[in-house]
Amino acid sequence: MALLPILTYPDNFLLRPVRPVDEITDDLQKIIENMAETMYQAPGVGLAAIQVGIDKSLIVYDPDADPERGEYSVIINPCILEMHGSVVSEEEGCLSVPDMRCDIERAGRIVVEGLDRHGNPVKFEADGIESIILQHEIDHLNGTLILDHISSLKRQIYKRKRQKLIKDE
Repeated sequence: MALLPILTYPDNFLLRPVRPVDEITDDLQKIIENMAETMYQAPGVGLAAIQVGIDKSLIVYDPDADPERGEYSVIINPCILEMHGSVVSEEEGCLSVPDMRCDIERAGRIVVEGLDRHGNPVKFEADGIESIILQHEIDHLNGTLILDHISSLKRQIYKRKRQKLIKDE
C-alpha cells in the first residue's frame, strides 16, 4: 500500500464533478486500499477519490477513525436518495481545506445507495456522524467544498489567508 498526496484548496481539480466508476478492477481495489491508508494517516474520517487526484466516484470512510481495526467502509458511485431532518455539524473540517473549521447545517438522516467494493448494490440509512461524513464526501464527488457552505465573508477571509500562506512557502 502507498500513501497518496491529498490535494488542497485552491487546486481546481477539487472543484469538478467526478466520473462514475464503470468497472471493478484489481487497480480499483489497490486505489481503495491506498485511499484508506491515506485517510488514516492524515488523520481523517473520510476521503473522496477526487481529494487524491482520482477522477472516480468513490469514497472510503470510518467514523471511528481507528486504523488498528481498519474497519472502513467503501461506497462506489454513491447517491443520496433521501434527506431528513437537520443537524449542525459543529467544527466540521476537511483534509483538502486545511486550517478551516466551520459549522455546517446537514441533514440528520439520509438514505444512500451505491455499490460496495465488489460491485454489489447497497442501500442503507445513515444518521449522526455517519450521515455527516457521507454528505461531506459526496459533496466532494460533486465538486463542492466546505467553503461552499459558509458565508461569502468567511470564504474570502479564508481564501486570502490561504493565498498568502501559499505565496510565502
